[in-house]
Amino acid sequence: MKSEELLKKTSARQIAKHGTPFEQLRQALQQGCEMPVKELDGLLALLMEKKRKMEQEEAEMNMQILQDFLHCLRKQKLDELNQIQTDLQYIKEDINSVERPNAWPSLIDRRSGGMTSSLQNIQAHCRMNTGNSQSRKADAKAVVNSQMVQRKDSHGGFNDLQECYLQKRRHGARQSYKQEERDINVMNREGYHAGLEDFQSVLSTFTRYSRLRVISELRHGDLFHSANIVSSIEFDRDDQLFATAGVSRRIKVFEFSSVVNEQADVQFPVVEMSTRSKLSCLSWNKYTKNHIASSDYEGIVTVWDVATRQSVMEYEEHEKRAWSVDFSRTEPSMLVSGSDDCKVKIWCTRQEASVLNIDMKANICSVKYNPGSSMHVAVGSADHHIHYYDLRNVSQPLHVFSGHRKAVSYVKFLSSNELASASTDSTLRLWDVKENVPLRTFRGHTNEKNFVGLTVNSEYIACGSETNEVFVYHKAISKPAAWHRFASSGLNNAEEDAGSYFISAVCWKSDSPTMLTANSQGTIKVLVLAA
Repeated sequence: MKSEELLKKTSARQIAKHGTPFEQLRQALQQGCEMPVKELDGLLALLMEKKRKMEQEEAEMNMQILQDFLHCLRKQKLDELNQIQTDLQYIKEDINSVERPNAWPSLIDRRSGGMTSSLQNIQAHCRMNTGNSQSRKADAKAVVNSQMVQRKDSHGGFNDLQECYLQKRRHGARQSYKQEERDINVMNREGYHAGLEDFQSVLSTFTRYSRLRVISELRHGDLFHSANIVSSIEFDRDDQLFATAGVSRRIKVFEFSSVVNEQADVQFPVVEMSTRSKLSCLSWNKYTKNHIASSDYEGIVTVWDVATRQSVMEYEEHEKRAWSVDFSRTEPSMLVSGSDDCKVKIWCTRQEASVLNIDMKANICSVKYNPGSSMHVAVGSADHHIHYYDLRNVSQPLHVFSGHRKAVSYVKFLSSNELASASTDSTLRLWDVKENVPLRTFRGHTNEKNFVGLTVNSEYIACGSETNEVFVYHKAISKPAAWHRFASSGLNNAEEDAGSYFISAVCWKSDSPTMLTANSQGTIKVLVLAA
């Protein structure tokens, strides 16, 4: 027993000499050493002091984190406050600009189309009771409610208009600052600051329309025949004729004025041309009025003479279905096509073989010439991207636009710099091909598997939906400005409702509020944007 007690005391002394206080205490307890109470008190005191310091360090660290967060939050909110104060100053300046005498007449003079109904109302309210502040406020509130909020805010239009105004005004202010540094006058002749006039144009066009009105309707074929899908519908150079094509293996050409003015249930085409295969796309020549190109499911690209109803050229190099064809606007002998064989081909109507090939490594869904250049082509493909090429060097694209999550079904140019795209991810997107940047994403329609059509003019983008609806977007606003639902015709079965069909083709009549629309049932409607 004495030897065991001696061993424990020896171990205790060794433990006391080595290790941290915690290790000393832990080893002593594990080995059952008999440590003097005084040594235990010392170890406990050290542990408590260590614990206190650790808690203090942790508290100081937490306080530092909180302090850093609050400083960061304060800076962020100050930045937001400064931005809000700056925005409020912009709004104040712009209110002063538009409320000064003779501001409205100068606006009217510069608008070739005259005042819209909404702007006429705003003008009237601004001029009324100029000496009565309360009355002016009430009038202004009534105008906003009636012209924008009630009509647009149900689908977020007011918030988008607000964001559009701020973006344009801030950008205009930055441009003005640069101009001021160069001692250039930053106001136009009406005294408006940069960005305000640009936004005024957006506001007037967006608030001008709120719905789509049917002005004519025609049937494309047998209502109960499955081969009625209209894949493409296109106006000719002068908007006098329009052509349709689809799975019926026929190109039908109609006279637009006859379709609009004659209220017959069935309109007969003025020209009809039969083809060997189902058709996917049409493109009128922008110079030779009677020439129209088609692409089909066998990969054949054909140029037709509508006057003689005969083919002018026939190109059979594509190995699979050709989805898209487009004539150049600036070089009338050139056209481009894209196919499931993953190839983009450039053709010349004076040659029998393609003049250029681009191997994309992905199925091609849509091709389009830049309207200002015969050297630049946009390509939408199944790889979710838009490839933008300079045909003088096709070894690699000028730029690849990324953002869509599924196949890009259509690409269309609003201008030489603005490109719209549609995808089966149920979105449209707008791109700047000069700066190579995305501008906006549009949502509201449904498109997950079908080609539902895409058409553009200088201000508006329209597309179809798999809900059998047509949607119209203003290019500056991400939510729909108007839409129209096709009603199914001649159906008695409840399950075969409008949802069984989809919009398959759309086309604006140049820069007008009128558009052609077609659905998978073979119904064609002429729609017009209305207030």
